[in-house]
Amino acid sequence: MKLSLKLGVSALGLVLLSGTAMANGDVYSGFPITVKDYAGKKTSSVAYTGQIARHTLHDSLKKLAGKGNGKPNPDLKAQLLSYYASKDKGRAIIAPTTKGPFAISQTDVDGISKGKDLASKTFKGVITGMPGNMKGADLVKFWIDKASSANKGVDPVAGYNYPQLISKFILGAVMYNQAVDNYLDEGMSAKKKPNDKAYKDGAPYTGKEHYWDEAFGYFGAPAHTLTLTPAQVVDIAKRKDSAVALADYNKDGKIDLRTEMTFGPAYYAAGFDKGGKTTYLRDITKAYLDGRKTITEAKGEKLTSDQRVKVKGYASVIAENWEMVLAEATFKYAGSVYKDMEKLKTIVDAKGDTSKAVGKYIKHWGELKGFSLALQTGKNNLGSVADELNTLVGAGPLMLDGSQVSNIDGRGNYLRDQGNTSWSQYMVQMAQVQKLMIDKMGVTARGNDVTAGLEDMLSKLGDQEAAEAD
Repeated sequence: MKLSLKLGVSALGLVLLSGTAMANGDVYSGFPITVKDYAGKKTSSVAYTGQIARHTLHDSLKKLAGKGNGKPNPDLKAQLLSYYASKDKGRAIIAPTTKGPFAISQTDVDGISKGKDLASKTFKGVITGMPGNMKGADLVKFWIDKASSANKGVDPVAGYNYPQLISKFILGAVMYNQAVDNYLDEGMSAKKKPNDKAYKDGAPYTGKEHYWDEAFGYFGAPAHTLTLTPAQVVDIAKRKDSAVALADYNKDGKIDLRTEMTFGPAYYAAGFDKGGKTTYLRDITKAYLDGRKTITEAKGEKLTSDQRVKVKGYASVIAENWEMVLAEATFKYAGSVYKDMEKLKTIVDAKGDTSKAVGKYIKHWGELKGFSLALQTGKNNLGSVADELNTLVGAGPLMLDGSQVSNIDGRGNYLRDQGNTSWSQYMVQMAQVQKLMIDKMGVTARGNDVTAGLEDMLSKLGDQEAAEAD
């Protein structure tokens, strides 16, 4: 069961302030400098620009992964690797960019933070949910290689949408993993970057302040999230015309990616909260804010035992709610895949054109697989839940010809099984993924729920298999 904090959202009529006065109890901003003998010119101890730079690297990488023309493209591959595995100077922000009146301040990654990459921050463990026994960064590089030569990043034979696989996996393997299994875990230990010392010589923030801020940055929420509704936070991510005033908190006419934009993890949390059944976005953001206030209250001294207990409690709220967001996403896209398969069956039976529907099916499966793998990159070992999830989803979607990727050979080619799984059986497995997320993870938003008829589906499947055996 997830931990929860009861939070109050600021009135929508909140008067938005500017400059140093914009800090208030609901905004992650304006925390004072507590480092003793600090002699610099900074007036705030908040800093998480490196994490925002990585969000722009992720968004840009996703966009680039869909640029292939169906032939080997060394230049595109090099560009993809530049955004993932290098710290190259001069990389333009390919996404998010200005869209109509939604004017974004920054145009290059270095303008946010220099010398950042994604590969070095990717989950270090072996990804057991995909064949090849690859570690996190190696799997992303493998997908990047495939994406660079795939038409618009999609392999219609194996059934892989690489932009979705890469993106959704990174949201877990970098953002989620770094926040909950690094900064909010070991990073909050008494010996790691103590609060009575600057993070580094000359820094305007203590070790604990900066670690906490970096964890907040990985969540990708606007600093003023608690003054907004979940629907408004989603609209900011979509760069809607109506969201300009919502995003532009300091009223300077532009959207500052460092503090005013919504990125992946916060976007999905807000998306589920729109349904009114969950409060993931508010619970996570409020825990971040309250944890930062607790650290600031130490006034540059080591955290007391009571303060450390409070901070670790807030860290647990963040980790457990964030895990739930990934479980909800896995649930949602399993339902999407199921519904896509229903539509495809209808089209096939009518001898219609399946090309458009197959594209949606492959896209949704990529989102399902990416999120299901992302869910396994936190600090909790999901054990048998992960094993069952990986078995149900498989290494690739079941294609219309009855084939499904089962392995990768020594040269990186996909090996496919033929006829081992029926269309009906794989549909049932999608419903079983959802049942697993309900029973073992406790999801409550439950978007695209297809579990209502699971028992009946299993019964029909059993009858079908028995008939085939006859």
